[in-house]
Amino acid sequence: VQLVESGGDSVQAGGSLRLSCTHSGYTYTYAAGCMAWFRQATGKEREGVATLFNAFTTRYADSVNGRFTISQDNAKKTLYLQMNSLKPEDTAKYYCAAGSRVDGAWRCEYNFWGQGTQVTVSS
Repeated sequence: VQLVESGGDSVQAGGSLRLSCTHSGYTYTYAAGCMAWFRQATGKEREGVATLFNAFTTRYADSVNGRFTISQDNAKKTLYLQMNSLKPEDTAKYYCAAGSRVDGAWRCEYNFWGQGTQVTVSS
């Protein structure tokens, strides 16, 4: 399984970016699949940003809720993260992850990770 992120860049505060994660070898299913974006800033722990279980069930960290949108194009095997109203505190390396739901609940066990793409937001 390979997950390849792209779209990271340096932008000014208030700007927008769209990250993409193209995967191969991973089969997403509506009933059991889940994919997510995580981020890790320098000197900080990795944190979950957004999770997609299906087109109707997504979860967001409080810090990005209302500004970020996670979506996917299953035919293109690509996960997206639309990031608007970016803030300097969004600066981090963003990682894509894929896995399967745990016991049918809205929780995900991540088995596969990408290498990350850097997002830098200047004030």
